[in-house]
Amino acid sequence: MSDCLATKFRLNEVVLEIDEDEELLPTKVANYLNLLPDQLLDWLIVRSAIDARRKGRILRVYSVEFTVANPEPLLSQLEQDRRLVKVKTDKTQPTVVVTKYPRNLVVIGMGPAGLFAALWLARAGHNVTLIDRGQPVEQRIKDVENFWDGGLLQPDSNVQFGEGGAGTFSDGKLTARKKHPLTSFVLKTLVEFGAPEEILYQAKPHIGTDRLRCLLLNFRIELQNIGVKICFNSCLTDIQANSSKLCALVINDCDEIQCDAAVLAIGHSARDTYALLERKGITLQAKPFAVGVRVEHPIELIDAIQYGATGVNRGHGRGKADRSEVKRHPNLPPADYALAYNDPDSGRGIYSFCMCPGGQVVQSSSEAEMVVVNGMSDYRRASAYSNSALVVSVRPQDFEDDSPLAGVRFQQYWEGKAFSAGGGNYRVPIENMLDFMEIKGGGRQLNSSCRAGTVSAPLDQFLPNFVAHGLRQALPHFDRKMRGFVTAEATLTAIESRTSAPVRIVRDQSGQALGCPGIYPAGEGAGYAGGIMSAAIDGINAAINMCGS
Repeated sequence: MSDCLATKFRLNEVVLEIDEDEELLPTKVANYLNLLPDQLLDWLIVRSAIDARRKGRILRVYSVEFTVANPEPLLSQLEQDRRLVKVKTDKTQPTVVVTKYPRNLVVIGMGPAGLFAALWLARAGHNVTLIDRGQPVEQRIKDVENFWDGGLLQPDSNVQFGEGGAGTFSDGKLTARKKHPLTSFVLKTLVEFGAPEEILYQAKPHIGTDRLRCLLLNFRIELQNIGVKICFNSCLTDIQANSSKLCALVINDCDEIQCDAAVLAIGHSARDTYALLERKGITLQAKPFAVGVRVEHPIELIDAIQYGATGVNRGHGRGKADRSEVKRHPNLPPADYALAYNDPDSGRGIYSFCMCPGGQVVQSSSEAEMVVVNGMSDYRRASAYSNSALVVSVRPQDFEDDSPLAGVRFQQYWEGKAFSAGGGNYRVPIENMLDFMEIKGGGRQLNSSCRAGTVSAPLDQFLPNFVAHGLRQALPHFDRKMRGFVTAEATLTAIESRTSAPVRIVRDQSGQALGCPGIYPAGEGAGYAGGIMSAAIDGINAAINMCGS
């Protein structure tokens, strides 16, 4: 039978017990459909997830696509079986259209939005220059690790700036809040450049910072092979417009790049670029974001809370206990969690963010005399600790003025306070969770994975009052959802202040910046995305808009 004539089906909710091997999936599918296993011509996992709602019986749940030699019986079964679906060919996927009229285009920033915008534009046949203020990923890694080991902070080569953007030092999560036609394209492109194939079907895919760095090298090679000119150490310092339309960009205060249009994918920490845009009359808006701390627990504790006695070889109650024999089942990933609480008095949301199972807390400063933290993890997520941001929503009305950049100054003020609390040498201030909660007791330790060094300090010294209050209100609720979450074994590190951009670069219906046609803001720094996937998709949309203008 020709592949083009084959009817493809998908069976959802195919369940494996915790000890069962994935090779049993075709047998499970065939048994459910009253077929013989060899009647399935092929099979493919298209989604996998963990169902840990019942701690006594943790399940792995799959969606499996397959074809059969005789599809007629299954076609007649479709209406009666909600789990069985005929797979339709997705014809809504945007495709690159090669232009007859190449233009000179610039992409500013080498985070996900910038990389995917450059890829799309170059494949469309345009002359693309891709610039980034930072270093190639190889040098950037050396600069960051030197900083963590006590060396100098490089203002343009750090956790925030350089090839790959802030995601280079992250967990490499690939989740998105909304289903989008471009999701499949982004995931397949990442696999093409070296991401593990399971990201195509995992419910919570991630790459890991170690594999992401290798992927970036392959991405760069492909861009260069299709003609993209890549310029590192190239910071945007001025914008030149003719009749209010972009005509050139000034780099490093001296070099000028003539261009027809530019994608502005600067990332959420390019505070000097925000100031430049404001001076140039480009419309900016202050937007909400969140501020808080990173919480670290031993990975075995989070595994035990989330998986119970089925997922580990012994349970765990509240407080500190000997878990030397606690090991996660090999068919289960390190446990994650998502927690949220809405304070009825203030109306603020308090929630976990960017949870990194088996990861580490990283010092993420990008400006002198400021401390900010984030979380990252390798592909294997094999660290002894799991960490997550615990943050409180921040509103524009919390700022001292109504300037579009008031949120930037808010971040800088509290990051400066954290720097002072850490002793003035970029060490990260930390506090035991029970001490922060003002729960009496002794024998508490401060354990942290932060390589840059830590110093014990009361978090109240460098958290806004409403943030400290919100965390204290939310933590007991989190502990009721995850019994054992509030514990002497948990350490809080601060300050987590770069959850998202505090500014939105306003764009019109064509995707261009208000105040300067020809500039297409995109990604997290533009205030329209959050995370690798949504930023990549927003970058592609900016490229599509640019191609259509």
